[in-house]
Amino acid sequence: MENHEVQDMMRLMASKIASIADKIANSEVELFLHELLCAKRVYVLGAGRSGLVAKAFAMRLMHLGLQCFVVGETVTPAMAEGDVLVVLSGSGKTKTVAELAETAKEIGGRVCLITSNPDSRIGKIADCIVEIESHRDEVKDESVEFEIRQMMGEHKSFAPLGTIFETTTMVFIDAIVSRLMEITETDVEDLKCRHANIE
Repeated sequence: MENHEVQDMMRLMASKIASIADKIANSEVELFLHELLCAKRVYVLGAGRSGLVAKAFAMRLMHLGLQCFVVGETVTPAMAEGDVLVVLSGSGKTKTVAELAETAKEIGGRVCLITSNPDSRIGKIADCIVEIESHRDEVKDESVEFEIRQMMGEHKSFAPLGTIFETTTMVFIDAIVSRLMEITETDVEDLKCRHANIE
């Protein structure tokens, strides 16, 4: 197996993220921002690593002063009409996540999906979709996925198991937060006062 410097892998990932950013539709971003700003409350949902990115997003939205909750946490209140569920799912079809998204729709909530597969089970019910291209290949045996993942058209064994989707999504949501700061005229000092102080 060919060896690569970690710094080179970072540069390649950064380059890939930049190329994905170029393909994200501005109309999708504007609709997503509108949904967040009009929501009574925001709920976030994701499984696995996408779930960790969703939690990071919830924390930043809380810092902005939005009412935000993570689905599945013990202190998360009941969802109601006028609330927005933000779903992070590369495949758009993870069973447990899809079922929760469908429940949110039945309640009367709105569903925003960040995905690399807009034509998916969750995509079909979403009110708002932001497509994050990831080129994740369909693999039946995930144990071999590390070896066959491709990035930038090169056959290199890194960025396994959807890493590019999650990493790009993390950068995307941080950029969304920066844009929300501009729109709401929130400065860094406002964020600091809401930062955890009993850690």
